[in-house]
Amino acid sequence: MKFLNKMERKFGKYAISNISLMLIICYGFGYAIAAVNSGFLNYLTLNPYLVLHGQVWRLVTWIIVPPGPFGLLTLISLYFYYWLGTTLERTWGTFRYNLYLFSGMFFTALGSFVLLGYCYLVFAPDIAMAGGARIFFTQEIGYFFGSFSTYYVNLSIFLAFALTYPDMQVLLFFIIPVKIKWLGLLDAAVTLVAFYQSGIAGKIIIGASLLNLLVFFFATRDMMRMSPRQMRRRQTFRQEVRRGTGITRHKCAICGRTEMDGNLEFRFCSKCEGNYEYCQDHLYTHEHVRRH
Repeated sequence: MKFLNKMERKFGKYAISNISLMLIICYGFGYAIAAVNSGFLNYLTLNPYLVLHGQVWRLVTWIIVPPGPFGLLTLISLYFYYWLGTTLERTWGTFRYNLYLFSGMFFTALGSFVLLGYCYLVFAPDIAMAGGARIFFTQEIGYFFGSFSTYYVNLSIFLAFALTYPDMQVLLFFIIPVKIKWLGLLDAAVTLVAFYQSGIAGKIIIGASLLNLLVFFFATRDMMRMSPRQMRRRQTFRQEVRRGTGITRHKCAICGRTEMDGNLEFRFCSKCEGNYEYCQDHLYTHEHVRRH
């Protein structure tokens, strides 16, 4: 958390607002390309062998490759992911959500190069028999690299939302009310089964694409003890401080320090009876206030 706070203070001004909408717009370009010339998408996929041989645009263009065929369910899914993403952005803050999304894309790209190295080590005789590495990595097993898509990046957004808002209720098929944590557990179980049943290539694809979920939540486990309302309040406070309002909005009930006294975090204690706020040094050490 301290490391993320330092990064946010230094690079937060470069964060992209409403990045979920931009991702969906990228999908829109992908669907338009597929409608005009679907074969052209083959020049946009993430193939690390071709990247190393000059087609560096693939490091970026794979993001616009649509995650599935276009249809009504696709439109509903894209709207759903837009809603998930914008909600997480409001809760975590623009910088942290940007970092989460871009780290998922980075780990996905990194996983493709890990798979490339594995193929070189294991399939060297097959590469020679195929007539060369280029043929092997574009025709023989090129479909493996095509599996590196934003599908699991989108899944990581959903799982992150389920961890942040486990008790939020949604309508399954627009009819059945269900808490989102159960849908998250179902998706996690299906993914674990797919990971277990896959070969090494599938394990690399799934593991790399979801690595951001593990890294981010282990790195921010203290933040996850906070409620979504507390997270939003903290992000709102930081935005107001950056605007330089000069008005103190937080004060520790023990030491009296405010946000003007340094890089402090403040939280309300749910066990105290009343509206008592404490700094990070006294949140867990104070004596709870009880009304008699």
